[in-house]
Amino acid sequence: MKKFNKFYILGISMVSAMGGLLFGYDWVVIGGAKPFYERFFDIVNYPTLQAWAMSAALIGCVVGAVTSGVVSDRFGRKWPLFFSALLFTVASIGTGAANTYYLFILFRLIGGVGIGLASALSPMYIAEVAPAHLRGRFVSLNQLTIVVGILGAQIVNMIIAKEVPVGATDDFIRASWNGQFAWRWMFYACAVPSILFLELTLFLPESPRWLIKAHKDDKAIPTLVKIGGEEYARDEQMNIHNSMNDITEKVDFKALFDPKLRNILLIGIVIAVFQQWCGINTVFNYAEEIFTAAGYGVSDTLFNIVITGSVNLVFTLVAMFTVDKWGRKKLMILGSVGLAITYIFLGAAFYFQLKGIAVLSLVVIAIAIYAMSLAPITWVILSEIFPNRIRGAAMALATFALWTACFVLTYTFPLLNASLGAYGTFWVYSVICLVSFVFIILKLPETKSKSLEDIEKELVK
Repeated sequence: MKKFNKFYILGISMVSAMGGLLFGYDWVVIGGAKPFYERFFDIVNYPTLQAWAMSAALIGCVVGAVTSGVVSDRFGRKWPLFFSALLFTVASIGTGAANTYYLFILFRLIGGVGIGLASALSPMYIAEVAPAHLRGRFVSLNQLTIVVGILGAQIVNMIIAKEVPVGATDDFIRASWNGQFAWRWMFYACAVPSILFLELTLFLPESPRWLIKAHKDDKAIPTLVKIGGEEYARDEQMNIHNSMNDITEKVDFKALFDPKLRNILLIGIVIAVFQQWCGINTVFNYAEEIFTAAGYGVSDTLFNIVITGSVNLVFTLVAMFTVDKWGRKKLMILGSVGLAITYIFLGAAFYFQLKGIAVLSLVVIAIAIYAMSLAPITWVILSEIFPNRIRGAAMALATFALWTACFVLTYTFPLLNASLGAYGTFWVYSVICLVSFVFIILKLPETKSKSLEDIEKELVK
């Protein structure tokens, strides 16, 4: 009977998952800062400049996601994580200090590269160090830290921002504490966990799977022994070697065109895109517009965002305790169907011009469903299904697809909202969820309790 050092696995997984915490904070902080930096830079009446301010980080995410495959295959998982922490640190300080719109955009791009790297590398690292029967729970830690980062940003935003009087003019807000300083400190606050992440990554062991792939078995074995003992280390070493038919081959993106990998890549790309096109991230990025349409003011909106973040956290914990019991596929089915139904009712609420608690309740239900299903489980599946020899490149491709989809979602929401109304927009998301439900039923395999090497044998034919 193998005995696993869960405390050690938890420790290194939590350090890696700090990339998720910074990803969550940086991703959401802009939503709370939006009403204030828009007045400071005087872009309230310039939709294109507003869209770029919201979407610039996503361009960086795409760059980070694409390069994550190359750098993780060449340099391992540890040092690219360190580099992402460095980018987060520079971006938090630089964005807060920006005095021009273009500097603001530049540092948002830099932060986005950090997000793109961390979003691919953190779950991949955890999947490579966690034993099969615990992998779902440990990889879900990454989503938990993302949610903690989201909630942290929401709380920080609410604490820093002063009360905005109802009917306050743009000039009043621009000249106030909020317009001059509050939005800056919202970004500055991210520097604290960024520097901590930067320091802690220095103590991370390199991924044993990457070390064995790089012919450094002697460095991989001590980590495997710490994780599960001598017998586990020998078994894992043999399994990893057996999964790499041509371990001397230089892995690059050309390997992804192997016909045997087509099905796996299709599954990875589709679920990555679906996680974004299900539409829930519009609630975090465009909370001001959504809650304003429901009759809430700026200060009430900041409070409502904290409510949604708290629900997000609670139901992510639910996912962590169900992913290795219920399985990945069941939770993905629950998420796609649950969101489709909720969006139908949310669209109806906007169509019939319901205000206040009705809309807030439906938004909270949608976030709860997403938090216990699509949000964490997508990252678990992506970290599991790709073969050892091409995991870095394949994860980069899937993450690239995810962030490209996120950019499309973020950029098109104002357009859909303007042309179809809030009700039509959420009904479109409902249809996407129903289509994804069919795909999940037909194509997604169950990977619960299987080793990464067993999953590879099952999917690569």
